[in-house]
Amino acid sequence: MTAEAPAKPVLTGGCQCGAVRFAVSAAPNRVSICHCRMCQKASGAPFASFADINKEDFAWTRGKPAAFKSSSIAERDFCAACGTPLSFRRIDGPRIEIMTGAFDRPDRVIPTQQFGTESRHGWVVGIANLPSQTTMQNYGPEQMATIVSHQHPDHD
Repeated sequence: MTAEAPAKPVLTGGCQCGAVRFAVSAAPNRVSICHCRMCQKASGAPFASFADINKEDFAWTRGKPAAFKSSSIAERDFCAACGTPLSFRRIDGPRIEIMTGAFDRPDRVIPTQQFGTESRHGWVVGIANLPSQTTMQNYGPEQMATIVSHQHPDHD
């Protein structure tokens, strides 16, 4: 991974506070969801979603993430300033898997397969059918008007 942005970024993203940013110059090899217990703990969620990218098509463009060696074969990168989980990568492997929620346009990285299904929670398959509300419906316009976001915008 180089310190410079790859030519013609196809996708960009970063952490919640903006201290760490990245660019990708080619489409991901695959996009997947992982339900394994390690990914649940690393993401603080019932599953994690990753875009698998060749390291030569990837660069950290602002800052550098901290890393946690989550197993004997892998490390997980995260922002040391805000804690945002950013990636999973095999130690000395040729690819990096970027968490899809860290992309500026996560709607462009659509999962096509699942892993770690032995740990998948039974209720996950029905979440699309749960009652839902927009953020505005949940908080209401008066409270929404008082909220100030400290999150970095989804662009540089």
